[in-house]
Amino acid sequence: MDRKERTEQKMQELFCQHAAGDEGTDGEFMQILQGYIFGDVCFTGSLDNRMRELVTVTVLTALSTLPQLKAHVQASLNAGCTPVEIREAVYQCAPFIGFPKTLNAIGAMNEVFAQNGIELPLPSQKTLTGEGERYRRGLEIQTPLYGTEIAGRYSWLPGDFAQAVPRFLTELCFGDFNTRTGLDGKTRELLTVVLLAALGCAEVQVKSHVEGALKAGNTKEEVVCALVHASGYMGIPRLFNALNACAALLSGQGQTEKF
Repeated sequence: MDRKERTEQKMQELFCQHAAGDEGTDGEFMQILQGYIFGDVCFTGSLDNRMRELVTVTVLTALSTLPQLKAHVQASLNAGCTPVEIREAVYQCAPFIGFPKTLNAIGAMNEVFAQNGIELPLPSQKTLTGEGERYRRGLEIQTPLYGTEIAGRYSWLPGDFAQAVPRFLTELCFGDFNTRTGLDGKTRELLTVVLLAALGCAEVQVKSHVEGALKAGNTKEEVVCALVHASGYMGIPRLFNALNACAALLSGQGQTEKF
């Protein structure tokens, strides 16, 4: 297939519509957009439509681009993602982008679910049975991937904050979200990498989470594929910032600074 045929095929698979032509006010721009994302990037690398759409939903949530998020929630359903998988991808953005933006994304996502006749609320994916489990179980997930250095790194904080800040990280990121079912740990770590890359100002955290994604079972090719796939949504500079930040890891050299 040539590029035009590839674009048409992917647009049909994901959106059940034809690729852009000359119609409308900005047909030429849409042809460039669709040709790059759906004709080039979607046919480069190993990730399937399902995983690519979870990456896209994550990046669009991080960027708070709600009209496009709605379109890709629908595309995710078309690609075979379950509503629970999509919801978990959105939910786990909260510790990184904040709760207000995540709530806006949840609202947009739920509109699409309602339009598809999906009953809300979706089934619970919570596995914690008590408040006391948040730290213990969060630490069980955090330690094999990231160690416990974070507590020592912020021991200089005044008063209660020296213990509270590392504990909040463990309880919120790893306890409240990563203990949930609906997505496996490998997928959660890969989505966290592209989420941080999309923020554009978190290269230290990108390095740390690339290391975590590799430890969780992702290959170097999958990490690069996810970042390249995100480039059409977050921009080329953020792609290169992320690749440069984790070049040593992806080329098999060196460790990274944590958080």
